[in-house]
Amino acid sequence: MTINKEPKNFGVPWEEGYGYSQAVKVKDFIFVSGQVSHDDEGNILGVGDFEAQMRNAYANVQKMLAQYGASMDHVVEDTLYVTDMEAAMAVAGTVREDFYGDSDRSASTIVEINRLALPEWMIEIKCVALAPD
Repeated sequence: MTINKEPKNFGVPWEEGYGYSQAVKVKDFIFVSGQVSHDDEGNILGVGDFEAQMRNAYANVQKMLAQYGASMDHVVEDTLYVTDMEAAMAVAGTVREDFYGDSDRSASTIVEINRLALPEWMIEIKCVALAPD
């Protein structure tokens, strides 16, 4: 059985180096790889600032979803990997409300880990969204 995958990328260096896509659409679902805090050239943003990194990671989720004509309203589940749970919980409610609004939020899991791919990153957010009709 062949699965028809529609991959999307940003064009940052680690996509080719690690060998993955930032997101893949299969049928009615969009699977967004873990998004971190970086600009369009792959420069890390918000070093040492958890809230800034969380905002930038969610902004990258939005950018990736937009490539499929989707928005945060289409997200059904997200998973947050954080290196500092206290910092995450201090800002998560406000940041998530800014991105999701105050209704129809996604299911969510948050997990504290030792580190991410680069030690400057403090948060990585992956999600699953339902593709728009």
